[in-house]
Amino acid sequence: MTKRLALADRIVSSRFGTSRGLVRLLLAHAQTLAGIAKIVLPEADAVRRLVFVCQGNICRSAFAEAAARQLGLASCSFGLSATAGTGAHTPAIDVADTLGIDLRLHRATTWQDYTPHTGDVLLAMEVRQLDRLAANPGLADLPRTLLGLWASPRRPHLHDPYLLSPAYMRTCFEAIATAVAALDRGFPNAREDRSFARSP
Repeated sequence: MTKRLALADRIVSSRFGTSRGLVRLLLAHAQTLAGIAKIVLPEADAVRRLVFVCQGNICRSAFAEAAARQLGLASCSFGLSATAGTGAHTPAIDVADTLGIDLRLHRATTWQDYTPHTGDVLLAMEVRQLDRLAANPGLADLPRTLLGLWASPRRPHLHDPYLLSPAYMRTCFEAIATAVAALDRGFPNAREDRSFARSP
């Protein structure tokens, strides 16, 4: 029994981060299926830039932005509770390296320093982040959705890997990479040949 519990803990840790991460993933599936997540989808042809949103802008959204830029997509990122100028989390840098993404030059951006542009779509990691975006007068009018809905398989909750296992960091980043690849196909006009593409 003890060995089985230990194995179950390892599986949860590597695939979902924590048991809370698993619960929130299941809840997010229910919320999106019920249509109560505060998603406002854009017209695909109207999207000109992908804006990735997470908590601190040092793991998930940082990786998503870098992966999108590597594909030639116009993108930026910010954190809802970020400290401006903070570098990417060191374990995130290490795991991103193994996936061919360099986060060494990344510096966190706060939502206050983000300047919306016509054609932006906000891509959050969690349903509760959608709630915060919807409640923010400066951001509420922008289209928004969950990045993990584009992942394969779908993961409407991408649990924060900060201070969690390297195995889960990799699971999270691999899911984000599949989502970014799908965004590349889904938003053909989001190319990084626009003058504002590198603006925060």
